[in-house]
Amino acid sequence: MRRATKAVLIVAMAIVVIGAFAFWRLVSRGFSTHEEPSAIEVLAARSMRSWSVPADLRHAKNPVALDDEVLAEARAHWADHCATCHGNDGKGKTAIGERLYPRAPDMTLPATQELSDGEIFAIIENGVRLTGMPGWGGGTAHSAHESWALVHFVRRLPMLTAEELEKLEAMNPKSPAEWQAIQEEREFLSGGAAPPEAQDSGSHSH
Repeated sequence: MRRATKAVLIVAMAIVVIGAFAFWRLVSRGFSTHEEPSAIEVLAARSMRSWSVPADLRHAKNPVALDDEVLAEARAHWADHCATCHGNDGKGKTAIGERLYPRAPDMTLPATQELSDGEIFAIIENGVRLTGMPGWGGGTAHSAHESWALVHFVRRLPMLTAEELEKLEAMNPKSPAEWQAIQEEREFLSGGAAPPEAQDSGSHSH
């Protein structure tokens, strides 16, 4: 019995020493979001996501019926609010999504698609602590409707068509420079002067 107790103490001490050494190495290097999250950190983030869902929503079904109007509403909401981090296709390959810590997940994969409607709704409404996911819910019936509509769109992500991606891109927020370029292109197509970029490239070709 004493030998077993001694062995357990030795193992416990070894774990503490190894853990302390690993923590010291981590702290001595500093923390940077440029590094790829470790498997432990990814597991911790997913656990936090799971724990953040209220019990009454874990197995909830989407109460908002899916139709073309709801899907169009959710698509516009996604393009304006969500795509900056998650990408139009939900894969997280954006300037912000790839620099979050942990990274924005690929929402087309089973780790997201196998969540219940209620779990996805809770994540949208309440956010997830210790990650970059904010809570978008406002505690109103309108907010809840928007979040449930987004649940339908999240389910749609693995099946997005090229036409849908074009619609999303057209609805993404634009910078002033991007809006100016769009306006210049429209004027050119209507018979106006060529955009400055086109003029410059034309002059360089001679």
